[in-house]
Amino acid sequence: MTVWEELKARGLIAQVTDEDEIKEMVNNGKATFYIGFDPTADSLHVGHFMALCLMKRLQMAGNRPIALLGGGTGMIGDPSGRTDMRQMLTKETIQHNIDCFKKQMERFIDFSDGKALMVNNAEWLMNLNYVELLREVGAHFSVNRMLTAECYKQRMERGLSFLEFNYMIMQSYDFYMLYQKYGCNMQFGGDDQWSNMLGGTELIRRKLGKDAYAMTITLLLNSEGKKMGKTQSGAVWLDPNKTSPFDFYQYWRNVDDADVIKCMKLLTFLPLEEIQEMEKWEGSQLNKAKEILAFQLTELVHGTEEAKKAEAGAKALFAGGADTEHMPTTELAAEDFDEEGNIDLISLLVKSALVTTRSEGRRAIEQGGVSVDGEKVMDIKHVLSKDALTGDGVVLKRGKKKFNKVFTK
Repeated sequence: MTVWEELKARGLIAQVTDEDEIKEMVNNGKATFYIGFDPTADSLHVGHFMALCLMKRLQMAGNRPIALLGGGTGMIGDPSGRTDMRQMLTKETIQHNIDCFKKQMERFIDFSDGKALMVNNAEWLMNLNYVELLREVGAHFSVNRMLTAECYKQRMERGLSFLEFNYMIMQSYDFYMLYQKYGCNMQFGGDDQWSNMLGGTELIRRKLGKDAYAMTITLLLNSEGKKMGKTQSGAVWLDPNKTSPFDFYQYWRNVDDADVIKCMKLLTFLPLEEIQEMEKWEGSQLNKAKEILAFQLTELVHGTEEAKKAEAGAKALFAGGADTEHMPTTELAAEDFDEEGNIDLISLLVKSALVTTRSEGRRAIEQGGVSVDGEKVMDIKHVLSKDALTGDGVVLKRGKKKFNKVFTK
């Protein structure tokens, strides 16, 4: 099976500009392609994970990926998939986020000996002359056509800033610059980036008279059509300090039955033949498939040791065991307690990220969904003393699948 055939069999490909040309270059290991990452947070998340997996697959076949970090475009913000304008970030915040991205990407992609490149578009975007940009780039874009792009259409009623309107032009200019500097003639990205990517291929054709290509990857959606990678507490991050390896494992362990095989195909590197055998599994066998999925992805992101710890912790908890060694923990400081040395249960639920707000915590307790060391607590005024939390602490449980060990020293 060729690389292209495998990408199609896994369901990774959404749209392509020129399938025959892209297929030939990818299969022959001759493609230099790029995927852009705007540093809007200090960690990559599950949405980025799909793009990284694609880069890794293609690099393993001999192709050269370019990870384009949006030090310039991050100053503006991509309106795609947004109903409102993104919060504007400072240069310092963007640089910090870029540094965090670099460390995480190096876990997936081999950047040694020019096998892959990491480039920051601030290199050319931050020094652009406005009049020059209008003459050299703006002349090649039709406002009428831009307004028909999906990423802009859905914002027209709510309001689209001129700042965001320029995003497509800047992303297109990125492709143009990468083509000139590195011979990059392919851009891959999420399916919501299609309009922006076509802008880049058109700019290269108009200015250089050369062919460039674009391909979008399937968005990671669940069986209900909603984006995966979100929990009640927010995004599922690749940074272990933002989403612990245990919580990361648990997220995948708890995907719906209807989504487990699709996630296997899109995100793991297990052979397709092995995954196709799992498609025949039913009932309790699907739980085994979920454990395989969770371990594979946790190992990819956090390494084998952390994956084994997360797996052991999850199995111990679901078996009713008392082993809390690998459970997520929250350490309380002296200032978390009141003058009498107590802390209320709702505050504990918020601090341990089992709920996001106090009102959510109150509802969870009233509905009987919270326990402390295995004992259900229905009193919203329940407090715990510093003495009770010193040393081993207590295990908080919300619902059937969310745990946290809370302690103080």
